[in-house]
Amino acid sequence: MRAVAAVLVAALAVGTALPRPGLLPHGPASGDARLQPGDDESSPGVLLRPAPRLYGHSARRLYVGTNGVISTQDFPRETQYVDDDFPTDFPVIAPFLADLDTSGDRGNIYYRQDNSPDVLDQAVGYIQAGFPHTTSSFMPTNAFIATWEDVGAYQELSQDTEPSRKLNTFQAVIAYNDEDTYAIFLYPEGGLRFLGTRPKESYNVQLELPARVGFSWGDGDDPKRDGLFHSLASSEPALRNLERESNTGVPGVWVFHVGSVAPLEHVEPGAAPVSHASGSADYTRTLYSRADHYSHADHYNRADHTSMELLAQHSSDTLYPDRGSHTPVLQGIVPKGLPASLGQEWSHRLHPNGDHSAQQSYSASPSSYSSGHHGVGVEEDVHGNPDVFTYSAASRETCAQHHRHCSPHAFCTDYTTGACCHCQATYYGNGRQCLPEGAVHRLNGKVSGSLTVGQASVRFQDVDLHAYIVGSDGRTYTAISGVPQPAARALLPLLPIGGLFAWLFALEEPGSENGFSITGAEFTQNLEVTFYPGEETVHVTQTAEGLGADNYLSLKTHIQGRVPFLQENTTVHIAPYKELYHYSSSAVTSSAQREYILVAGTANQTMSYFLRQNITFAGCPHTRLLAQQRLSVAHAFTLYDSQEHVLRYALAAHIGSAGDNAENSPVNPCHDSTHTCEATAHCQPGTGMEYTCECAAGYRRDGRGCRDVDECAEGLSQCGPFTICLNGPGSYRCECHSGYRPAEDGQGCVLLAPVSNPCEDGSHPCAPGDRARCLIRAGGQPTCECLPGYTGDGISCSDMDECAKNPCHPAAVCYNTPGSFSCRCQPGYEGDGFQCTHASVGSTQRLTPCQHEQLYPREVPPGPSPVSNGHVPQCDEEGQYRPLQCHSSTGYCWCVDAAGQEIAGTRTAPGSTPPRCGTPESTERPRTMCERWQQSLLEHYGGSPRSDQYVPQCDVEGNFTPLQCHGDSGYCWCVDESGREIQGTRSEPGSTPPCLPSVAPPSVRPSPRTDVSPPATGTFLLYAQGQQIGYLPLNGTRLQKEAAKTLLSLHGSIVVGIDYDCREKTIYWTDVAGRTISRASLEPGAEPETIISSGLISPEGLAVDHLRRAMFWTDSGLDKIERARLDGSERRVLFDTDLVNPRAIAVDPVRGNLYWTDWNREAPKIETSTVNGANRRVLVNKDIGLPNGLTFDPFSKLLCWADAGTKHLECTFPDGTGRRVIQNNLNYPFSIISYANHFYHTDWRRDGVIAVDKETGFFTEEYLPEQRSHLYGITAVYPYCPGARR
Repeated sequence: MRAVAAVLVAALAVGTALPRPGLLPHGPASGDARLQPGDDESSPGVLLRPAPRLYGHSARRLYVGTNGVISTQDFPRETQYVDDDFPTDFPVIAPFLADLDTSGDRGNIYYRQDNSPDVLDQAVGYIQAGFPHTTSSFMPTNAFIATWEDVGAYQELSQDTEPSRKLNTFQAVIAYNDEDTYAIFLYPEGGLRFLGTRPKESYNVQLELPARVGFSWGDGDDPKRDGLFHSLASSEPALRNLERESNTGVPGVWVFHVGSVAPLEHVEPGAAPVSHASGSADYTRTLYSRADHYSHADHYNRADHTSMELLAQHSSDTLYPDRGSHTPVLQGIVPKGLPASLGQEWSHRLHPNGDHSAQQSYSASPSSYSSGHHGVGVEEDVHGNPDVFTYSAASRETCAQHHRHCSPHAFCTDYTTGACCHCQATYYGNGRQCLPEGAVHRLNGKVSGSLTVGQASVRFQDVDLHAYIVGSDGRTYTAISGVPQPAARALLPLLPIGGLFAWLFALEEPGSENGFSITGAEFTQNLEVTFYPGEETVHVTQTAEGLGADNYLSLKTHIQGRVPFLQENTTVHIAPYKELYHYSSSAVTSSAQREYILVAGTANQTMSYFLRQNITFAGCPHTRLLAQQRLSVAHAFTLYDSQEHVLRYALAAHIGSAGDNAENSPVNPCHDSTHTCEATAHCQPGTGMEYTCECAAGYRRDGRGCRDVDECAEGLSQCGPFTICLNGPGSYRCECHSGYRPAEDGQGCVLLAPVSNPCEDGSHPCAPGDRARCLIRAGGQPTCECLPGYTGDGISCSDMDECAKNPCHPAAVCYNTPGSFSCRCQPGYEGDGFQCTHASVGSTQRLTPCQHEQLYPREVPPGPSPVSNGHVPQCDEEGQYRPLQCHSSTGYCWCVDAAGQEIAGTRTAPGSTPPRCGTPESTERPRTMCERWQQSLLEHYGGSPRSDQYVPQCDVEGNFTPLQCHGDSGYCWCVDESGREIQGTRSEPGSTPPCLPSVAPPSVRPSPRTDVSPPATGTFLLYAQGQQIGYLPLNGTRLQKEAAKTLLSLHGSIVVGIDYDCREKTIYWTDVAGRTISRASLEPGAEPETIISSGLISPEGLAVDHLRRAMFWTDSGLDKIERARLDGSERRVLFDTDLVNPRAIAVDPVRGNLYWTDWNREAPKIETSTVNGANRRVLVNKDIGLPNGLTFDPFSKLLCWADAGTKHLECTFPDGTGRRVIQNNLNYPFSIISYANHFYHTDWRRDGVIAVDKETGFFTEEYLPEQRSHLYGITAVYPYCPGARR
């Protein structure tokens, strides 16, 4: 307590903020682990002993992420949460959630578990300061500490930019004992130098999303409480006060009660009076929870639902309903955030040893052999090895011959009749494929089928299947997206589809093995299900095809048969069950009768089906399997999400002895992770509830704990000759010296055999070296090429007679030589033979190609020719070819280009009118869509894209190459002629899809490309979403979400501003990637037309004046406001002074007024002038922050704006009077439009369109596009022109 007392005295004496010594000890000297530098890294799960209570659950592991966040589960890809508001889809403790980056030595992130008295004493001091009345007897037994020290915001650096020097330091501490858990956030003085980060998808649109500070439950075990969260700060004013204010009395220190054995309904902030740096300000403590289940409208409008920030006086965070908010969730089984396509959820994981070396390595276990993979801790990819390893006594396989078929995490054992692979300790599987115990795994696959649902036939092909497996407790989540209705709902009872994964990854009881431990990742399941009473039968075949990248298991599923029809509002409930499995050396079988309940409103109906299944695999004949095992499914859940069109199954299962029928038999602590063994020790179960802690392999007992054995230093390694021994936690590895490879015995290394070079040893078939050269191509095969001056195929080369082409000056003689030629001037001339000068005159006679051909006409090739005996070209005064050429004797005429080559299709017959030939034009073609997109992205990447950034590949004609690949990731896909990905063609590293050419031969009559998908009549919204413009119709003022679609795809563009010309029915937009302004008619088949293509840097806001036929735009790169006619003519600058960040712009065509916003952070403002640039003045400059969106309502005559800084939606009259707040709790609006009695704005936190009632200010509904990315501009399209003069 003395340390805390000193900090308290220092902080209160200074009266400003927490000094750096107030942070808990951290860094390498404190025993911290260091997170790998990068943009989106995460730590391995830190096993906590004992496990603290957090959000009502036991948190056995904690993960630390780059982006200022801690979680109890592995992180999804950062794009799924880093720019979003609370609540998140997974459990979060967020001291500063933002897009952070520690690449390039920009800071460090440290973490550890600690139980030292000094650390616990300092932590409890802060906790008791925040909870003086309830924690007097609280004493933590452990603390988890994570520190972000001098970390930077993510930046897209180019050659001209320097990394920002603004760096942040903050710390999170989780202190706990057996009963309670507290979180402490610490922000030292000067620790927060930046308050937000720029979204990666913002391109050169200047935006900064504030960080989020607080807590989120993620998935709750009660559907009415799902999504609980607590927000401490998510606006700039609130973030700025984090180091100056407090709920403990110590500025910069914030404490929260986050877990307890007693029911804890919500996060409890510290109860001490809030400390302010100035010593004066009020503090209101608010507790938050969402305890009721209510409709969207109620959810938005209730006065007590919002999680108000503790620091900001005028801002708070809105809790939007997520897509699954109305879906019952069973006991926390189904993660609401399980995406429809987990294949895109690539998380960057750390290798345990942090080594990404390309040296060859192999396992150092004395009884194990290498698989020959590269690197350290290599994760297996069976697709890289085409051989199939089958156990056969006849082949008499031995480990020395076949150890390469084993997993890198397995050892090989020789038996009298063959060899088998077995997973090492801490891994499980069949030896050919091994996975780490207790880790999270993912599974990707495709589902095809042909079903009869009631009387309807439904077919589907290669829809996505993704599964998420939590191996530590036997939970499996399966998501199948894209199955068409009514088949998707009819498959709800077919839980065995997901039940396969429950059996594969079930939690193992003592002496039992789950399916993956027996089959590995290569097997086939055949399932037959008969439904009663209708006796419909369906057959399911699931084939596992091995492990891919990141240990993702690959699976194909085929479903065929009949299934009962289910009504649209029907849900399916399946009770916990047990199932008996029978085992042999190569097959597993089971059969069962299972009931399920259909619930439709208040009506329930119990149905049943009978299932039979067999699972075949190539097993090791020397493995003794139990004859029977019983799978116990404690939780089963099935759901169809009609919004996302995703069918979900979730199960929690464990597998044990078939004779164990006890329903509530106690579980040994080793099997439910309640033991107290340290992370480096192995829990060995004993009798009943007894167990012992034994040091794991590679560790040695050291007092009460275990320490790593350095096999390399102690001479215990089995590394052979020409190897390097490298020690690691619990093991070691042997790497070959450069120039060596692993030997066949798996112990030492042998010299790499020199590669034969046919070109050097003379074994090539090429012609002699004075006529040809030999080149080595891919695969070591020689290729022959004739040297210059010779012609042939490289194997046979003959001299080329260069003199036949008349290369010399007309006054010179050409002499042919082997492989070359020479030119000599004739007598009376001097020069090098290529240019000859009269010796007496001294002037050089230089001939143009046309003049040269006049003196030396081209040879006429053998055969019939319309030009008969050769043609002497006509030259103009400057010696150039005349555009019209006519043969002197035959009368044929034709046009030529600048090189004198005939232009195809211009030849006319004798006696006819000669063709009209103009001056030869440049043959340079305009840039294609592929080339424009390519150039735009290269400029966006600063001219030198990283290896992980995508750049489209174009062929020599500028068309998209049929095969496109993403940097060096190995992921490739096929595209059509517009560069759009062809669904189902994306491949994983190691294989490329077969792509057909996308550009067809030209047709006789070209048909117009239908870029615009014409909308229906009526009023609708258009919104910009990156490379497309979306269409969202209105029914009155309600959003018709089911009819939304993409109106216009603009590959290579980033559309920001958008507006509509009601007279010509044409949309206009700005493109910050192409630096252009374009338009397109809404008529069918219309194509985009670029009308402004120069003099722009970052065109953002756009407004169309349909009366004056003019448009206005802002350019935040040039700090200008410009005007032009709608065809791009008569362009002129209205304003280029007193502008810092101009963004939104709106026009009142009837009154001839122009309005725009400038979100200059130092002095934001809204200005106005006439449409001609006269009478410029400031309209609003008080109490605004980041005015992103602006709209003028032609009916109410109000000017309204959406502010991402104050989070307000406000309106005023055009003269600045009558200002009022419509809504004070926006998220992060970008653009806004007014229609009827509603506002509609795009939001960067929700990535959707939000509707707000003008009178009440209530949020009424929202539309979230299926494709998740930021939305920019929005406009309304009327069937008539509003506000026109009559």
